[in-house]
Amino acid sequence: MAAQVYPLLARGVFATYGYFVMDSETRHGFLIDPGAQPQLFLQAIRENGWTIEAVLLTHGHFDHTGAVNALRDELGTPVMAHELADRYLLDARLNLSAEHGRNVTVPDTVKFADGDRIALSSGDVALGVLHVPGHTDDSCALYCEQAGFAIVGDTVYEGGPGLTVFPTGDAARLRESIQSKLFALPGDTVLLSGHSRPMTVAQLRQAVRYNG
Repeated sequence: MAAQVYPLLARGVFATYGYFVMDSETRHGFLIDPGAQPQLFLQAIRENGWTIEAVLLTHGHFDHTGAVNALRDELGTPVMAHELADRYLLDARLNLSAEHGRNVTVPDTVKFADGDRIALSSGDVALGVLHVPGHTDDSCALYCEQAGFAIVGDTVYEGGPGLTVFPTGDAARLRESIQSKLFALPGDTVLLSGHSRPMTVAQLRQAVRYNG
């Protein structure tokens, strides 16, 4: 199996997992949600001899994007986000950085949409885009079918649906996204979130059913 995923916990205002999705044969891959400490991600890239073809974002909150500009400057790689992401990426209030005394913005992203397939330049590694609004309007899960995992950002948190207390959050919409998109994946699919332990789709189904 060529696709491998490597989590890296970056500590900024919040501790947030970024993820490398790499082709083990070509050593090319994607970096998803680098939220802080750009040098930490650069160190991992250099030590492993990896080539990052794109930085992908699950949503536009600053704790998932805080290292993006420095990494883009260093690596010269494109940054990709959902077509609704600029609402957050260009607004320090909506991306929550302003309330923490920061002004994090990420301009000039390449856009993707629900149903898109983002593939590496060679090999078989690709990620399918699942638009899962609710935590934010632009939230997406990035699904690697061949390796059986999905990187879900903050759509899932602490064993259940993600938080919806932030601006534009919508609990009913998030539940619908989970039921229509994540529950459609195989039960053994591993869900990799931004702030909590991995869980399977089957475990999430149980948790959502138990909590009503």
